[in-house]
Amino acid sequence: MKKQCLECSTEIIGRVDKKFCSDYCRNAYNNKINKDSKNLIRNINNRLRKNYRILDSFALKDGKTKTTRTRLLDRGFDFDFITNLYTTKKGTTYFFVYDLGYLPLDNDYYMIVKRE
Repeated sequence: MKKQCLECSTEIIGRVDKKFCSDYCRNAYNNKINKDSKNLIRNINNRLRKNYRILDSFALKDGKTKTTRTRLLDRGFDFDFITNLYTTKKGTTYFFVYDLGYLPLDNDYYMIVKRE
C-alpha cells in the first residue's frame, strides 16, 4: 500500500508511519492548521508587549511612580490587556503586565509599580 503526503499528495518513501514527504510539507501543513489560533495569540502578545513597554518607559523611584490616565492613553496603553491581578490584604487590586503593574488612584491617576 502506497502512502501519500498529507500536504502535496506525492508518494512517500521511507518509514511506514511517515506522513509527509519532507520537512517543508510538514511545516506547511501544520502552519495551515494552526493559522487562526496563531494570529490570535500573536495579536494578544503584541498588545501585551506594547503595554509592557509603555509601563517600562516611566522612570521608577523606589519601584514606583505616578502618572495620569491621559498620559497612558496618549502612549497607546490598552487597559483591556493585562497578565494578572494582585489583591492585597486590604482589598486593593493591582493590575499587572508581567512584572510591571498599575494601581488606579483618585482623579484618574495611576501608580505604576514593579514587582520584585
